[in-house]
Amino acid sequence: MKKEHIEPFFATLYAANPQPNTELEYTSVFELLAAVLLSAQATDVGVNKATRRLFPVANTPQQIIGLGLDGLEGYIKTIGLFRSKARHLMETCLILVEQHQGKVPRSRESLETLPGVGRKTANVVLNVAYGEPTMAVDTHIFRVGNRTGLAKGKTPFAVEMQLLKRIPEKYLVDAHHWLILHGRYVCQARTPRCWECGVSQFCAFKPKSHA
Repeated sequence: MKKEHIEPFFATLYAANPQPNTELEYTSVFELLAAVLLSAQATDVGVNKATRRLFPVANTPQQIIGLGLDGLEGYIKTIGLFRSKARHLMETCLILVEQHQGKVPRSRESLETLPGVGRKTANVVLNVAYGEPTMAVDTHIFRVGNRTGLAKGKTPFAVEMQLLKRIPEKYLVDAHHWLILHGRYVCQARTPRCWECGVSQFCAFKPKSHA
């Protein structure tokens, strides 16, 4: 993607969706952290179904600990990898209570010490909960970055660094939502829906003609 196309690319995404947000359901920073932790290799729809059962019963670290591991697994067993996710979430809750007074820390370093929390999850929490201009590169953003030519890279970290460098500052806080939603609903993995894409004129990808 040419440099001069980046501004209109994001201006178009902004015009279509001025206040984008995550599709995960949450009402607190801890609920957001728990939902993101559960969302690895799972859909937001599937996570929301589970957390609609879990959060009314336990939505603080102390309450999750009170459920016990078996109790927690019972609420999230519909999500893939639920056993390891339950263990990570339980261990995270113990650390939050013991080291952070039950609060979700605001620093990347502290977030990344929590079990099951990597750079991407930390970026989501910093961006969505705290409004920091981070870029959480998931499979959608990785694909959109490379396919459009906006940010080419062989690793999520390489794409993240390119995006942070190339996206105009005024769009940075919301950019990861626009790119995820674009990848989820339009720039899809197998068949990108170029014929209904509002930003195709700025994109480096040249599709086969859609008949």
